[in-house]
Amino acid sequence: MYKSTKILGRVAPIALAVTLMAPAAQAIDQESYWYASGDQSLPEGQLWVNSAGECWQSAYPDGPNNLPPCGAKIVVAEEVTVRLNFEFDKYEVPRYVVNKEEIALIDKYIADIQATPETELVTVVGHTDAVGTDEYNMALGYRRADAVRNYIIAQGYPAQNVAPSKSMGERDLLPSYPPDSVQQRRVVLTKTDIN
Repeated sequence: MYKSTKILGRVAPIALAVTLMAPAAQAIDQESYWYASGDQSLPEGQLWVNSAGECWQSAYPDGPNNLPPCGAKIVVAEEVTVRLNFEFDKYEVPRYVVNKEEIALIDKYIADIQATPETELVTVVGHTDAVGTDEYNMALGYRRADAVRNYIIAQGYPAQNVAPSKSMGERDLLPSYPPDSVQQRRVVLTKTDIN
């Protein structure tokens, strides 16, 4: 009897551990959200993102395939300057923008921000050259900033994530250009993480 008690004393903890581990192992099989089936063209499998945004690599052929592939992390500039030239006294993007290539800078900036997991507040500030009165240039800066802000929202960026337009008018001239230079006319977009 002593022998059977001794054996039972050794086997019981092992049996208990196996019993307790079985549901956890089964849960791991059911919770395989962290890997995905490999891409046959990649010898080391495919990179994937789990629900926490972490990158994983898997060569398992039977994993789920509904997770987005991992890509290079997008680095978004804190600030972008666009130099839109509008038709005289018209302020609507893209309709009245003469140099359309500048619109692509706005589009790329917003696309990059939207591709990141962070929620960003975009600030839009209009600037002018020193030609004209201070009052006129402040209003002109607002019109430029408003045109860009409205365009960003029209492109699908949430309005609550775009700060009200601001103007610096001629109060923040770039020292590397003459005060009346066309280079002074700009709109500066700045992002701030609000997560």
